Amino acid sequence: MVLEINLEYAERVKQLPIYIFVEIEQLIAEGRKKGIDFIPLGIGDPDLPTPELIVREMNEQAQVPNNQNYPSSMGEEFFREAVANWNKKRYGVDLNPETEVSHVMGGKEGVANIARVFVNPGDVVLCPNPGYPVYANGATKLCDGMPYLMPLKKENGFLPDLGEIDKKYLKKAKLMYLNYPNNPTGAIASMEFLKEVSDYAEDYNFIIIYDNPYSEFTFEDYIAPSILQINNNHVEINSASKMFNMTGFRCGWVAGNAEVIKGLRKVKSQIDSGGPIFIQKAVAKGLRLYQSEKKPDIIVKSIKIYEKRRNVLVEGLNEIGWKTDLPKATFYIWTKIPEKFGDLTCMEFVKKLIEIGVIITPGTGFGKYGEGFVRFALTQPVERIKEALERINKLLI
Repeated sequence: MVLEINLEYAERVKQLPIYIFVEIEQLIAEGRKKGIDFIPLGIGDPDLPTPELIVREMNEQAQVPNNQNYPSSMGEEFFREAVANWNKKRYGVDLNPETEVSHVMGGKEGVANIARVFVNPGDVVLCPNPGYPVYANGATKLCDGMPYLMPLKKENGFLPDLGEIDKKYLKKAKLMYLNYPNNPTGAIASMEFLKEVSDYAEDYNFIIIYDNPYSEFTFEDYIAPSILQINNNHVEINSASKMFNMTGFRCGWVAGNAEVIKGLRKVKSQIDSGGPIFIQKAVAKGLRLYQSEKKPDIIVKSIKIYEKRRNVLVEGLNEIGWKTDLPKATFYIWTKIPEKFGDLTCMEFVKKLIEIGVIITPGTGFGKYGEGFVRFALTQPVERIKEALERINKLLI
């Protein structure tokens, strides 16, 4: 006999938005049944392999019995020391690995669990929009907080306009999430802006959570800064996911304010048992390759490939009449819908591209202020990008 149980989701779960990508996945599945050859330029998952040096170290360390035991949820001592040393070499920032660094199982986990430390029901969290959906949803709403959306507008370089933030919400603000180099826009932030926003946070007594996983994903001579170079009252999240093409290994870190780190460790001690020691060993080896702010060869090699893809895609889009800017960082191209299709929503336009076998992401997947834009991910070889351009050109003619 099967008993029927009346289950009802918690209110915090009910308020989560409908996942926009479900409809896209269904359209792709239908297209595959029709034999459409899709060129996926939507998901931000590096297609390049993890560097051999790191894979080899991981394989060797996985065979050591002591590396197969439960790890610490805050990260092993050697890992925290490697992160602190990396921050010193990369940014010139001094951190105490005992109190100012914690391991997280990927940056996403850090983004969500820091909110658990501070956000009470009704508290305000300042969230960029368009932005990584976890800021407003997985972090804020699942802590019964209220996301205050900071519009990222093209005319402002996709930086939040601090002067436009409603002061009445600042009184309840606990956190601000910032992310530069930015997903999805590819925008960058100067040291001057970071100083401005840091001073602003001190004036209104909230903490900045600086989500920086694209710090090494920069082109030409651009070097991305850290919020910790301005003020270590805040914290910065980074990970091996983009840096070493290790999205599936879930290894990241949070560094900065000791009180924030202490709270994060307290939360994590009740939730997880840490990331595998052998993965931490491999990532630590990669971090030790840094001797300055200059990227080591294993990263330069990857970035050069993505830089070529970026150039081919952006130049190709402009050649076919789709005006698009060249970003200095990330492996994303954020661009307005072509004028010819300006009467369509970004989702409607994405559906047209799916019909011709090109998959990109609608701007509204990152929030309401993403309407009118779409995002390409540079996660296909140059030849496939050229093929996608040929298909798009036929649509634009």
